[in-house]
Amino acid sequence: MSQRTPQTPHSPSEPFSVGISVRGYETDTQGHLNQSVYLQYAEHARWSALRAAGIEQRDLIGKGVGPVALENTVRYRSELRAGDEVEVTCRFVWGERKTFRIEQTVVRADGKVAATVSGLGGLLDLKERKMVADPREYFRALASDPRVLGL
Repeated sequence: MSQRTPQTPHSPSEPFSVGISVRGYETDTQGHLNQSVYLQYAEHARWSALRAAGIEQRDLIGKGVGPVALENTVRYRSELRAGDEVEVTCRFVWGERKTFRIEQTVVRADGKVAATVSGLGGLLDLKERKMVADPREYFRALASDPRVLGL
């Protein structure tokens, strides 16, 4: 996925974002971005946010946990075509239980929203194969800049 430099938030209320260029082979027969690629862009932005916070995949595995997607809803608002430049935002919304929400927006260069992705996630204990009680605790402990994750 070609990308521009990730941007970290200026304040806790501003979401993390990463730039992506839509590539021709990601489009379908109508010439617009294939529906499954929106989820790939969202996943890329989530991992980019974790890396910007100072968390690598190996850090999570080292703690014996891994992120899991429990639900994703994509709302398509306007088409994207090959060559379009987009920003994909990522905002973690923490609850009080085992799960958290991730709210994302795919925004075209002209400012028009192309899609929104709303996900429900958690952290799986890789040994016990159960969700951890407080995922915030793990993310906070691993992050060098927890503000990127809204912590």
